[in-house]
Amino acid sequence: MGATLTTSRAAQTARWTRKDLLDLRTLSAGEIRLILQTAESFREVSLRPIKKVPALRGRTVVNLFFEPSTRTRTSFELAAKRLSADIVNITTQQSSLSKGETVLDTVRNLEALKVDILVIRHAAAGVPHLVAKHAAASVINAGDGAHEHPTQALLDLFTIQEKKGRIEGLRVSIIGDIAHSRVARSNIWGLTKLGAQVTVCGPPTLLPPQIEQLGVRVTHQLDEAIRGSDVLMLLRIQHERQEAMLIPSLREYRLTYGLDQDRMSRAKPDVLIMHPGPVNRGVELDSSVADGPFSVILDQVTNGLAVRMAALYLVAGAQGKPEDAGMFPADA
Repeated sequence: MGATLTTSRAAQTARWTRKDLLDLRTLSAGEIRLILQTAESFREVSLRPIKKVPALRGRTVVNLFFEPSTRTRTSFELAAKRLSADIVNITTQQSSLSKGETVLDTVRNLEALKVDILVIRHAAAGVPHLVAKHAAASVINAGDGAHEHPTQALLDLFTIQEKKGRIEGLRVSIIGDIAHSRVARSNIWGLTKLGAQVTVCGPPTLLPPQIEQLGVRVTHQLDEAIRGSDVLMLLRIQHERQEAMLIPSLREYRLTYGLDQDRMSRAKPDVLIMHPGPVNRGVELDSSVADGPFSVILDQVTNGLAVRMAALYLVAGAQGKPEDAGMFPADA
């Protein structure tokens, strides 16, 4: 446990050349490893008495969130502050979008104020990509509809690497509402690119058609997904993204796909239990499992801060490891 990140030749030679971080589908394995290595460099900052480095001093980051968020928005805000950036938080209710202004007009007005990075969450898939095409500022996708949530998957990868010491060759089962989960999509892209064997499990109504084409195995039996898996990643039912009720009831879902102590007895003795949050206790996870010794849910939250610091640092145009750039002076 707690192993340092393995340095591969691809990670050693990879350089970040992208203006934006929009998804994991288009990233190479080397680029993903570079983000994880950069996050490893930043993790130590949060352990200091003074939790701040000057990496983004003078830069302005805008959190532009059109969907509710607690963990992601707070994590990006703290990440920007710990990098010494100026941070502005905007929600739909606080902006002119509530008066009919378009997203692009909102972005153009923000860019007129010379902001540097836009962190965008939106209920419609593709909005961060659209903004990135028109904006000079860097754009980070903080979740777009049921499409992708790249920084959540990156923090999941970081946590697995931290706890297991590797990702390649691990067996990871993603269980729940795969069809409506942007977290599942980003994790599938990231895990398979780094060499993990991924299984998706859920009722047929909650699995996208032809998902096997993404290189995953499909099962509708929870016990089969649990058996032999190194990591179990549970997902909540995404009621807000469903157009119709796709399961008979939450009670039936819990009986068939909920992870409790009885089902945990069939898992590997060193299995990791993960969840992107928020957890619906008593539905996908019993409290005894969510709070149990195999759960790394709070570690995911902690690691999200380092990963988002890395994302902000890289899209801001920085190159090389932060410690090599003099960002971590000994007396900081």
